[in-house]
Amino acid sequence: MKLKRSYFTGPSLDDLELFEEQLEGAGIATPQIHVLSLDDKSLSEHPRLHEVQSFMKQDVVHKSILGALVGSGLAITMLMMAFSFELVSTPEGWTPFVFLSVVILGFSAWLGGFIGIQTPNYKFARFEKILAEDCHVFFVDLEPEQEKILEQILKLHPNLDRAGTEDGPPHWLVSLQCKVGMIRHS
Repeated sequence: MKLKRSYFTGPSLDDLELFEEQLEGAGIATPQIHVLSLDDKSLSEHPRLHEVQSFMKQDVVHKSILGALVGSGLAITMLMMAFSFELVSTPEGWTPFVFLSVVILGFSAWLGGFIGIQTPNYKFARFEKILAEDCHVFFVDLEPEQEKILEQILKLHPNLDRAGTEDGPPHWLVSLQCKVGMIRHS
């Protein structure tokens, strides 16, 4: 089951910190809550805010997956060409071609990740203008029964604007983050 991700924007980190504290107090786990801001200095002054990790601000994972898909296609094409041109009938057989296809796949995934590290996360690209205007993006991943909690607490924060919803991460991933967080804090 996937969670539902709700985005909000607001000008005040103090208000977002209070919003996060209220959500956590109502039973929403910290790994479900994130704040995206270009003002890292001010964000560091709000230690209760769960900021988006710098790794996730970049598009490394998405571009690596795309690179791996392209690499898979290239590797399969190369293997098919080796078979079609009967190059595998040599004494070496398939070995050099399988090795080359693994290299092609690995290089393509690496190149995708290299490009992704230089690119903002595609999911956050729509917020570039808002972030440049010294606003902050707050997002929370919710299970269906938690959405009522969000709506109740949101009424206490008129300065927050809704900025959309989308499918969030899978439930198992957030559960794992919660368990790892408990182990780390023990």
